[in-house]
Amino acid sequence: MEDSRRMTRILLECNLTDKLCILRENQYEVVIVPTLFVAAFLILLGVILWLHFRGQRAQRQSPGLQGIAPIPPSRGLSWEAAGLGGNIFVPQKQNSVEDLLQSNASTLAKLQVSRDQLSEDMEEIHIGTCGTIYRAKMNTGDSSKSKSVVLKALREPTGFHEIQDFLGRIHFHHFLGKHKNLVQLEGCCTQKLPLYMVLEDMTHGDLLNFLWTCRRDVMTMDGLLYDLTEKQVYHIGRQVLMALEYLQGKRLFHGDIAARNVLIQGDLTAKLCGLGLAYEIHARGAISSKRIVPLKWQAPERLLLKPAGIRGDVWSFGILLYEMVTLGAPPYPEVPHTHILQYLQRRRVMKKPPVQIHM
Repeated sequence: MEDSRRMTRILLECNLTDKLCILRENQYEVVIVPTLFVAAFLILLGVILWLHFRGQRAQRQSPGLQGIAPIPPSRGLSWEAAGLGGNIFVPQKQNSVEDLLQSNASTLAKLQVSRDQLSEDMEEIHIGTCGTIYRAKMNTGDSSKSKSVVLKALREPTGFHEIQDFLGRIHFHHFLGKHKNLVQLEGCCTQKLPLYMVLEDMTHGDLLNFLWTCRRDVMTMDGLLYDLTEKQVYHIGRQVLMALEYLQGKRLFHGDIAARNVLIQGDLTAKLCGLGLAYEIHARGAISSKRIVPLKWQAPERLLLKPAGIRGDVWSFGILLYEMVTLGAPPYPEVPHTHILQYLQRRRVMKKPPVQIHM
């Protein structure tokens, strides 16, 4: 210790008996010690940055899994829903509409419905994103029997990409297969224009209008006045959950759970519809920027444009339950839709429905 002090005084050009040199000696140590710490920190930081950039460069140079680069999640899209299970439709490159229809003829052969089986009288019931939706009668093979179906028609005039997208939606419904709580694909008419997707018809329409009708106390079944009970609300909700579980098994989420996207049969069988967003995720790994989804049904992470998934459907399912127990009342009635994000960020929740509700 004494030797080090002696060397320090020599470096400072002090006499060994100079008492004023003590202050200069301490100043020298105060400068040296922090300098050593800063130098060590900079060296450590440099090593960390070098390892980081080296790993990134190696990752860019290495090929993806089996030569396939994964599709990055878009805004509001999770990896689980990005279609990484080999489920992405890759549209075939064709030169004309005729070639496109011909190339799909074999894959959709079992789904083809002859146009002669469809009645000429079509009832327009809705105008959707792809075109007009009709209700019509379809012959089942027995001349004395026919059943009601819903026809989704592709809007005309239309271009090549619109036809390609419409055919992709038919393939998607076929890919989903049959489930008792999903609206079923009955067939299609795609051999020539206009194109039709044939879906099963639901006698009581969508759940939201069904709830409004029950609220007005004019809902009848088999000629009798009908009231919705809590047990039946549970029954409908359970069926929606079964449909969501089925979609999750195929690595999909719905993204727009609401009463307007649930259809009801006369025996209170509930079937989930409105699968356009699920199709976009499955086919393209992205959500269309043109798609508009009501804000009050969305989970906070969706409002913040964070990755979405089945958890967002669980949140929206809670809003659906509120719609059912209030017979179609809108969620957060006291909050403007433009303020819903700030409302949730303040950790506020939807007010509990009153005890004396419409049920």
